[in-house]
Amino acid sequence: MFARVISKILPELRCIRAAGLGICLLVLTGCAVSRPLTNLPDISSWELRQDVLRQVDDWGFKGRIAVKAGDDGFNGKFNWTQTGDEFDARVGGPLGMGTVRVAGDDRSIVLTDKDGVKTRLTDPETELMIRYGWTIPVASLRFWALGIPDPALPADTKFDEAGRLVHLEQSNWIVTISRYRESAGQQMPRTLTASNPDTRVRMVIDKWSFYK
Repeated sequence: MFARVISKILPELRCIRAAGLGICLLVLTGCAVSRPLTNLPDISSWELRQDVLRQVDDWGFKGRIAVKAGDDGFNGKFNWTQTGDEFDARVGGPLGMGTVRVAGDDRSIVLTDKDGVKTRLTDPETELMIRYGWTIPVASLRFWALGIPDPALPADTKFDEAGRLVHLEQSNWIVTISRYRESAGQQMPRTLTASNPDTRVRMVIDKWSFYK
């Protein structure tokens, strides 16, 4: 009798043990791939801010985006990851748009739509406008989000009393940073608006991450 009971429950015990092992492996894997965060060094002056933030190469932010283009627009989530020269921007919006991913580097940029179809972009701003009716300043946004101009382009800048960038005119975009807050030990942009004659992009950055 006892042997029959054991034979019935043994497979269940094996399943439970396997499931437990799987959970442990998932936990260990998650720990293994977690990336250590770091604080920024002093960027309290404009010179330090430019020098330090131009050189950071492993960071990202999560936030929200509102895009207005003519009579059309949307609100959605916006996540950006930067590793060296490579970036990965994901925009999630309503109306069946799904999540749009724009990723690449200085040499090549690829758009992945909600269906997983990939398209290489040669002129990202123009091609996004043609496809979706809105655009984001892909090439320069990595710098503007950090609160500095794109070093590859001439810029007109204005600063607040603390020496932080609050107004920027670059290329055909006007950028306004209306709010900063402490992140990674320093004052980083919280609310940013970029506009050109066709599009207005407003970003609220909820979380900054800088990695060692």
